[in-house]
Amino acid sequence: MSVRLRSCALLACCLTLAVPTDAMQQFTKQQADRFQAKLVQIVLAGHGTPARGAAPRSTEVTDAEVNSYLRFHAADQIPPGIVEPTLNAAGAGRVRGRAVVDLDVVRKQKQRGWLDPMGYVGGRMPVTASGTLTTKDGIGHFQLESAEISGVTVPKTVLQELLSYYSATPEDPDGINMDEPFELPSRIREIRVKSGSATIVQ
Repeated sequence: MSVRLRSCALLACCLTLAVPTDAMQQFTKQQADRFQAKLVQIVLAGHGTPARGAAPRSTEVTDAEVNSYLRFHAADQIPPGIVEPTLNAAGAGRVRGRAVVDLDVVRKQKQRGWLDPMGYVGGRMPVTASGTLTTKDGIGHFQLESAEISGVTVPKTVLQELLSYYSATPEDPDGINMDEPFELPSRIREIRVKSGSATIVQ
């Protein structure tokens, strides 16, 4: 994958910390292409040098565009074992997300005690999460509010274990810690989450 495409993939992951969409929402290749074009422009703007005194650059992306992109263009960016990711913005910084996740591969990574919630789940099941995304001066932070597996509330530790497993890389074997602040890519200063869309400010 080229540097530009890797940057796009990273940015897409950053932008899609979001929410389960309305079942009536339609996803189309046209909307997927529109998001991909915006994503490339955001990445290119992040590599350029802004003119002195220039106004911040803003790009709005909609839930339908993001979710269409995930369905039509992002198959190679989504870890195996995660399918049907659906993401939206709830407004006022609040975000949620849903995906069908293979729990068996995570559960079998270690011995489970009888107090470990992961010892009682398995197979491919829908996982949902909601929380608040706060961004300022190029740094983001996600605060979890709730998480569910197949409609049953689970503790934060369960979601963190899933996140750690599916985000691990050879360079970062521990994966993502949802409590840690993260740097926004492509010189993004903030992400303003509204209802049904988000505005990317560079």
